[in-house]
Amino acid sequence: MKGIRSYTWRAAAILTAIGLLFTTTSCKVTYSFSGVNISQEVTTYSVDYFPNRAAIVQAQLSQLFTDALMDKIQNNTSLKLSTDGGDVQFSGEITRYETRPTAITGQETAARNRLTIAVRVKYTNLVEPELDYDTSFSRYEDYDASQNLSDVENELIDLIVENLIEDIFNKAFVSW
Repeated sequence: MKGIRSYTWRAAAILTAIGLLFTTTSCKVTYSFSGVNISQEVTTYSVDYFPNRAAIVQAQLSQLFTDALMDKIQNNTSLKLSTDGGDVQFSGEITRYETRPTAITGQETAARNRLTIAVRVKYTNLVEPELDYDTSFSRYEDYDASQNLSDVENELIDLIVENLIEDIFNKAFVSW
């Protein structure tokens, strides 16, 4: 009896090991770093220049936005930048840059203004095409109407771009 139990135990152990081997080699494995979920098959990324096609063109916005997106990916993933198309690709354009009054005083003048920036982003994942998207993102910041836009513009742009980049990055890489 002792010999049969030993044989049965060994056979079960071998079958379990083989089953684990097939399970681990046939499934798609992802890794997570700060909530980031990216297939291990994805190793590179590319970011095309985002031209400013808004009615009002702020001179540095396109370069600032493009660089911020590349920096976010570089600093928060282990993906490597590719200049000739990565496993995941970002392209698009800035579609809106405008300021409008948001709060009117009793004298019918603006008390607050709002700077809004919108971008259209096309995300392509060559490894997992079901994750592709073509979406518009919009963010804004309010400022006191007594201030000139030129005095607060750079600070507002930095805040808005940071929020836009976070939204774009999360839609591409964070699965909650």
